[in-house]
Amino acid sequence: MSLMSYLRLAAAYIKLNWRMQMEYKSAFASQFLAMVLNNSTWLAFWLIFFDRFPVVRGFGQADVVTLWAIASAGFGLSAACCFNLHNLAALIARGQLDTWMLYPRALVPHLALGKLSPTAMGDLAFGYAAYLLLVKPDLEHFLMYVFLTVAVAVLFTGFNLMRGSLAFFLGQAEVLSEQWFFSMITFSTYPSSLFDGWVKLVLFTLIPAGFVAGLPPEALKQLNWNTALLTGLGALAVLGFGSLCFALGLRSYQSGNLMEMRN
Repeated sequence: MSLMSYLRLAAAYIKLNWRMQMEYKSAFASQFLAMVLNNSTWLAFWLIFFDRFPVVRGFGQADVVTLWAIASAGFGLSAACCFNLHNLAALIARGQLDTWMLYPRALVPHLALGKLSPTAMGDLAFGYAAYLLLVKPDLEHFLMYVFLTVAVAVLFTGFNLMRGSLAFFLGQAEVLSEQWFFSMITFSTYPSSLFDGWVKLVLFTLIPAGFVAGLPPEALKQLNWNTALLTGLGALAVLGFGSLCFALGLRSYQSGNLMEMRN
C-alpha cells in the first residue's frame, strides 16, 4: 500500500482514539495534568542543580531544558500514537495478537496505532511548552526541534518494537522488556556528556539513548542540521531493526486461540 494510504490509516486511528478518550474527559485531564506536573518537578530539580553548578561538562541550564523538552515530546508523540507497543511483550506472551492479525494490510500499523495514552499527551504538551517558554527559540531552532522530536518518536517506536519482540524468543519477557525500557528512559534524561568510554558505546547501540540525550541537544545548540540528520538516520536504523526483530519473531508466534472483537 502507498505511504498516503498508511497516513490516512494513522489519521483515522488517532481521530478514533481521541474520541474514545474524550468520553472520559475528567480521567483524561487528571492523567494529562499529572504527567505535566511530574515532568515539571524533575525539570525543576535539574534547574536547581544547574543553578548551584552552572556548567557540568559543557551542559548548562538551557541545555538541560532542551534535553527534557526533546525527550518528553519525542516519547510523548510515540506513546500518544503507538501506545500499544508498550505492552507488546505481554500481548505476545499471552497470545493476544490474534485480533490484530485479522485486519487487512500490515500487522504492525494496526497494532501500534490501536491505543492512545493520556499521560503521553501530557509528555508531548510539556515538551513543547518547556521549549517554547523557557528556551524561546527562533524559527529555525523551532523547526529543527520539531524535526528532532519526530525523529525521537520514531526511535522510541522502533525501540518498543525491539524490546517487545523479546517475547517471541524468550516467552515471558515482560520484566526484562520493562527494565530495558526504564534504562532507556533514565539515560535519555541525563546529559550524555556525563558518560564516556564503553558506556557511551552502549548508549548508541544496546540502549540507544544517545540519539535522544546526545545528538539532538548538540544539534540545537550548534544549529547543525548534519547532526540533526544523524539523529534521524539513527532513529530509522532502530525502527528498521525493531521491525526486523518483530518480523522474525512473528514466524514463531503461537496463537492464543482467543475469540475477541474490537469496537
